[in-house]
Amino acid sequence: MIEAQNLKERAKGLLRGFKGERYAFGLGVLDKVGEFASEFAKSALVVANHADWFKPVVDPVIESLTKRGIALAGDRIVPDAAPNAPREDVYRLTTYILQFKPDCLVAVGGGSTIDAVKAANVLASLGRYEPEIDPYFGTGQVSAALATTGAKLLPVVAVESAASSGAHLTKYSNVTDPAAGQKKLIVDEAIVPQRAVFDYAVTKSMPKGMTLDGAFDGIAHCLEVFYGVAQEKYDLAREIADVGIELAVANIEKVMADPTSDEGREALGLATDLGGYAIMVGGTNGAHLTSFSLVDITSHGRACAVMNPYYTVFFAPAVERQLRVAGEIYRRHGYITADLDRLSGRDLGVAVAGGMVSLGRKVGFPVTLAEIPGFSDAHIERAMTAAKDPQLDMKLKNMPVPLDASLVEEYMRPILLAAKTGDFGLIKNME
Repeated sequence: MIEAQNLKERAKGLLRGFKGERYAFGLGVLDKVGEFASEFAKSALVVANHADWFKPVVDPVIESLTKRGIALAGDRIVPDAAPNAPREDVYRLTTYILQFKPDCLVAVGGGSTIDAVKAANVLASLGRYEPEIDPYFGTGQVSAALATTGAKLLPVVAVESAASSGAHLTKYSNVTDPAAGQKKLIVDEAIVPQRAVFDYAVTKSMPKGMTLDGAFDGIAHCLEVFYGVAQEKYDLAREIADVGIELAVANIEKVMADPTSDEGREALGLATDLGGYAIMVGGTNGAHLTSFSLVDITSHGRACAVMNPYYTVFFAPAVERQLRVAGEIYRRHGYITADLDRLSGRDLGVAVAGGMVSLGRKVGFPVTLAEIPGFSDAHIERAMTAAKDPQLDMKLKNMPVPLDASLVEEYMRPILLAAKTGDFGLIKNME
């Protein structure tokens, strides 16, 4: 218990250093929404799920806004986005913003809702100059357009309801084209929500599958950033990864056993928030890139959980320091039995990847692409095409073993084939 409490205190210290007074997190903090919104607004467009099960989250938010004298723009709560923030939901939310002309936006929901609101804010503010979403994909395109046009985005208060993507804290907006089955990214400091609130207690209503998806997404954020971090940020990334990965790995099975545990929910909330901090320190890479091509068959967190072991083996010779940190966490919690001190390079990577696979199997996750219902070789071809897309090349560049489009066929295809079959031996390391 002492060690668990120490981990939480380390996590809280990191998050306070990251966001200061702009972020309210913990248990019982929903009333901060009105206080934050009142810094910007007399009217707020509230985007949230309308389902009865979500009322325990939405009702306190509306009460908090009302108490501060903030009116609902359009006198209604606007329906939220579907999973993976489909582009049609982005355009729909843009229409509400343009019609109701709020002073600020309050996004209440998981990562998909918050990402869709971020993107809709971009289109509503810049649409008179460029009305399609595609030109804003990539890194820094929104800031460039704001600088050129003099336009301004609306303030956003992000109210997170799912321990997962860290969307309430970050510069990322994932938007999906359902027809193509492909997700793309806006990456821009301009879209970071001005204020954020996350009451970890509200995650008790998350289904078990969604809880697992979010926890593995948080691990992926910490792990991938740690793998690829620049030397000058290594110490910070190590602290974030050490605390965030351990909080998740130590508590995933506990929360599955007792989904209503305040202690467990707080631990996973802190872990995934640290994942959000991680992706503001550095970037994700291989597993996230591949996950964008699997949106039609599985959740994002599940796709990352499947892919990270295989990229771990590929990266292993370049990330031995990081593997010893991450591997010790998995060993300490019983997912690795090998003596990691006796291993190095690729062998160390295989052992750590095996620990990740062991955790996935323990909680009933697929550990190969072939185990995902609906998977076909077409997904491998889609992932290969996406890896060569200039709008996603930040993921290739963020790899600890950087690739460019000319190297994707030689090195990425074997990773994907290994992930299909579970055979680490297919993965080819760069010399």
